[in-house]
Amino acid sequence: MPARDETDQMTTRSPARAALIALDWGTSSLRAYRLDAAGRTLDTRHLPWGIMRLPQPLQDGAASTALSGFDLAFDQACGDWLRAEPGLPVIACGMVGSAQGWKEAAYLDVPVDLERIGTLLTVVERPGATPLHIVPGLIQRHGLPNVMRGEETQVFGVMFEPPGAPDAQPADSVLIGLPGTHSKWVNARRGRVTHFDTFMTGEVYAALRGHTILGRTMSDAPAADMAAFERGVKVAGAPAGRAGVLSTIFSTRALGLTGELASGSQADYLSGLLIGHEIAALAEMLHQQGELPRIVLCGEPALCQRYMLAMAHYDLGTPEQAQNATERGLWHLAVCAGLVAGATSASGTGTATATASGSTAAAASPSSSPSASD
Repeated sequence: MPARDETDQMTTRSPARAALIALDWGTSSLRAYRLDAAGRTLDTRHLPWGIMRLPQPLQDGAASTALSGFDLAFDQACGDWLRAEPGLPVIACGMVGSAQGWKEAAYLDVPVDLERIGTLLTVVERPGATPLHIVPGLIQRHGLPNVMRGEETQVFGVMFEPPGAPDAQPADSVLIGLPGTHSKWVNARRGRVTHFDTFMTGEVYAALRGHTILGRTMSDAPAADMAAFERGVKVAGAPAGRAGVLSTIFSTRALGLTGELASGSQADYLSGLLIGHEIAALAEMLHQQGELPRIVLCGEPALCQRYMLAMAHYDLGTPEQAQNATERGLWHLAVCAGLVAGATSASGTGTATATASGSTAAAASPSSSPSASD
């Protein structure tokens, strides 16, 4: 008797009902989350359709303007979810709300209450189809101006208890670090963003490695050289580092030419220099304040591990690490907007949590978070 196909024994189950579709839509990628009534993540998707690289509509083999690239990317991200469950609200954060995005969502001025952000969403009307609600970014006008778009949602996710927690309240004073292409350090207190700083660490690293003479002597290595990374971190805070990053970065090449740094280690050394200068500057600002706040990192785990090593060297302690902050923030913003009802209970599945450092992975370089950018 022929063997029975194992698929015959599978039980068909109806997919869990969703309450919200949340999109993290940045410059280079699009992440889609299908969330249930408790804010838990049921499904996720990752597509390459950032706002600067959208699918092109075709008609009879030629380009067509019947549907925009944004429409096509949106349909690929969540069209089938909406066809299966019509009427689901959709919320998005990131560069989709920039001047180059689907529709510009005006910046809100800092200081700002996080919950207010959810009441000022920009709506993209889609005739005969589900509208899209876009989260606004934040602008800081005092001193040198500064902006963020996408990170405000991660901050919201870090500041609030997991969705559905009884009497969820924002965390007290906290400094939230968001390592990436443009690293952000956000001061927040009792649900209010009060100040933030930007360091272009990731983008500068990529530019130096790919478009300057420093990259000419570098070679790829099979594994990260964390000793070289830590060497760079220490140089940033040493007497030689007082000359500033424009001086110390040339040591990447000079150490290679003198045989003191292998070509496969130079990228990690440069990474350490840049992150070291960032954290050294941050430490100086915090020491001037006279009180070390609670610090939470939110980003790609391996990159956060590098930042934790640098922070330990500069006596900033061991920060907590937030997980799933973007989807948690989008959920809370949807609640504030009235798109979904506040949940009454939730398990830990799919919710963001802040934990003590435990990661041992090492990033190859400073890199961007999935979509958060200005």
